[in-house]
Amino acid sequence: MGGPTPVQGSEQLQPVTYRLKWLFNVSVAGDLYTDATGIFRKNGLDVTTKEGGPERDAIKELEMGYADFGVASADQVIRARAKGAPVVVLAQLFQTNPLQWIYYPDRFTIHRLADLRGRVLGVTFGGNDEAILRTLLSKGKVGERDVTLFSVRYDYTPFYRKRVDIWPVYRNAQGVILADKLGREGESVAFLNPAAFGVIFVANSVVTAERTARENPDLVRRFIRGLMRGWTEAMHMDNHRAVLYLLQRHDPDTPRHVLDAQLAITRRMIQPTPEFSIGKLDVNGWRQTEAIMVKQKLIGSPVAIEKTFRPEFLIE
Repeated sequence: MGGPTPVQGSEQLQPVTYRLKWLFNVSVAGDLYTDATGIFRKNGLDVTTKEGGPERDAIKELEMGYADFGVASADQVIRARAKGAPVVVLAQLFQTNPLQWIYYPDRFTIHRLADLRGRVLGVTFGGNDEAILRTLLSKGKVGERDVTLFSVRYDYTPFYRKRVDIWPVYRNAQGVILADKLGREGESVAFLNPAAFGVIFVANSVVTAERTARENPDLVRRFIRGLMRGWTEAMHMDNHRAVLYLLQRHDPDTPRHVLDAQLAITRRMIQPTPEFSIGKLDVNGWRQTEAIMVKQKLIGSPVAIEKTFRPEFLIE
């Protein structure tokens, strides 16, 4: 990926608002790095990067004109397209969905999906982990009567007390924190990764409005190329310490050794191999995500998801 063209003077910078899906933590390391290192400014952009969270919806903000670019998971994009929202996908950040389930391997192991029979399974009803879990059960021919579904909240006590056998976490965030905490108490943990059983559900991607892509392609090109350059640099091992320092500034309550482990896992999820081009769209993964949502009746019919892709903005 070529370097951006430097600009002279802040008066030439174009203001841009970028709404994230996550709070400022390891999952947005590349976004924070791109901003902090001035890559956006070298591309002629004055980008305001805003935190996400449960009360934030980047796609709605695009529609209302509150944001120029945003981050949304595939299920959010597909739901929005099903409702007629003119949102398009520019790049895919996570190549492996960080949403997985943590469990205690000394109690039981999951070699095949049938091993879930008779277990108490944590699930966020209405969340995308519910769709993923139900797909796993169906794929493993495990009926809902064969398991007990436990509604999870932010309190991990039922998992700590082993009343729930598997608990949904983001593998690169809470998963590392829980593994560290339990490890200090002499407990070992393992993770159920849906992708290991052939269930692909695409996570975060960079999106914008169709109108922006159509009417201001130069802006889109400068933004997305700058962002992908930032993510690529942030995931390079040479910049590991610099990214850790940046994460500590934004997430001071998380110990450095935990941030270090989180960043290492995130790197593998963003860039599976050193040669992998960050931002590449997993078309088959998007198709499977759409198919899962149709089967789970989360949308009424397919939305022709490939029509939302705009990978041409990444091409030099």
